[in-house]
Amino acid sequence: MKYIIKSALVLLTLISALALGPISTVHANNADIKELKAALSKRLPKAENATIKVTPVEGLYEVLAGNQIMYMTKDARYIFDGDLYDMQTRNNMTEDARGVIRTGALNDLGEKNMLVYMPKGKVKHTITVFTDIYCPYCRKLHDEVGDYLENGVKVRYIFVPFKGAKSVKTSVSVWCADDKNKAMDLAKSGQSVEDKTCDNPISKHQALATELGIRGTPAIMLDSGKLLPGYVPSNNVILQLNTAM
Repeated sequence: MKYIIKSALVLLTLISALALGPISTVHANNADIKELKAALSKRLPKAENATIKVTPVEGLYEVLAGNQIMYMTKDARYIFDGDLYDMQTRNNMTEDARGVIRTGALNDLGEKNMLVYMPKGKVKHTITVFTDIYCPYCRKLHDEVGDYLENGVKVRYIFVPFKGAKSVKTSVSVWCADDKNKAMDLAKSGQSVEDKTCDNPISKHQALATELGIRGTPAIMLDSGKLLPGYVPSNNVILQLNTAM
């Protein structure tokens, strides 16, 4: 909460200094977008192809350059690098934008490059879990995969072998097994898995984790793109998924 308040105060100070006017829902016109794009090409050439969106703050625009989210005036003179909150709804608008980035990155990777547990019935939600074979809390999470499946939640795994060469080797062996899910269950329960090698996406998994700033496992991504760092009990995750419907 202290961070939210600090971020809000910084943003309000910026708004006051720029005399941007009252907070309201304002649609940017094409001229404003073109002006900001032109200004970016001069002030921040690497961001000239950024995606620009209107914010609820008049005169302030969201600029998405790669995986970086910034807020700028249309002349790109003033930049706010931080999270933008709607204090009325307590919603972190920047985190919403990050969610779009994350889901886009997962779509680029493709489900064919993930290890997937499918519920028998209708898929109501999907979670994507960044995992390490030997991470204790990842194993605790895996013990609850059945809970997810029973509640119509598809579980997709991305391997992030933070624990070194042994973890990399086992991750590859699981992926290359004839039955990936069975091999995963064995590995997560502490049993040995037959050593195997094949073409695999583990290096892509590691690159994606780095791109998205995943620094620990488990990390659970909801279908909205919201990221839950660390272990969260399945009942809490399922509640969040159903509440967001």
